[in-house]
Amino acid sequence: MLVPLTRQKFEQLIPLIATGPQYKYYWGKFPDLLQRFLISVVSVAIVVIMKLIFKLDFGPIIFLLALIGAFYWLWGPVFWASIRNAKCRRYKYSGFFRGRILDWWITDQVLGKQETVNNRGELVIVENREKRINLEVGDDTGFTAQMQAPLKVEYKAIAAGQRVEMLVMSNRTDLSQIEDISEIFIPSREIWVNDYPYLRRDFFMEMSRRFRASPNGRSRRRQPREREPRRNREWDDD
Repeated sequence: MLVPLTRQKFEQLIPLIATGPQYKYYWGKFPDLLQRFLISVVSVAIVVIMKLIFKLDFGPIIFLLALIGAFYWLWGPVFWASIRNAKCRRYKYSGFFRGRILDWWITDQVLGKQETVNNRGELVIVENREKRINLEVGDDTGFTAQMQAPLKVEYKAIAAGQRVEMLVMSNRTDLSQIEDISEIFIPSREIWVNDYPYLRRDFFMEMSRRFRASPNGRSRRRQPREREPRRNREWDDD
């Protein structure tokens, strides 16, 4: 099932200014905070040095620039999340999609490599890997899409055939060509599968409840298709 949404509803679901979960996503971990703090320090230092060298006589402007730079560590996540939201909002049309999980599997993704020396003095390259879950979803029309996200413990409840809902984005009025998708919501388990929380989830869940209550919003159950060879579905219990 694919239901076109109005532009107003689309902009409610993906706001221009970062939401709390989006801010938290870009806040990151301690290394990310440290990096932003160092940028703040360097920014203030550059402003001060420029004022001393060029003897600029724009007191309020210089003060404002220094203030903005000094608090980059705090407002940086809002800026980057808003930029990411704006990239989604550039699509002209959107729709509410409801379908089924056709398949899922687990893969390893290399996040980076680090060179180190072992006990024998040999150079060793250590790969920083992350397990990720891959979902393939689709509906009775033949439409399919894939989503990849970092693996979480709650994803153990995911199974082929479960109903899924998400937002799809397109530049075509009839949504005949889907350009991008949001995170995936599994209503039966109340699980969100995503790397970045694009949606205002309170608005999306309210919209989902309305479609489920509507007789026209019911979709025919599709049997999950089996794939050969079967993909990796092994979990680490650590």
